[in-house]
Amino acid sequence: MKIVSLCSSCRSCPVVKITDTRVEIGEKGNACVLTKEQWETLKDKILNKEL
Repeated sequence: MKIVSLCSSCRSCPVVKITDTRVEIGEKGNACVLTKEQWETLKDKILNKEL
């Protein structure tokens, strides 16, 4: 599992947790879980400036 913090200055901000099968974005009790396919779609739309 790879974990990336969305804030470099503290440990209480949301994180992105990436596994082989899913991506979880958020914090304990408040998270969005995406499949790898959904995650790739989201990344593509951001990189193509659609979002």
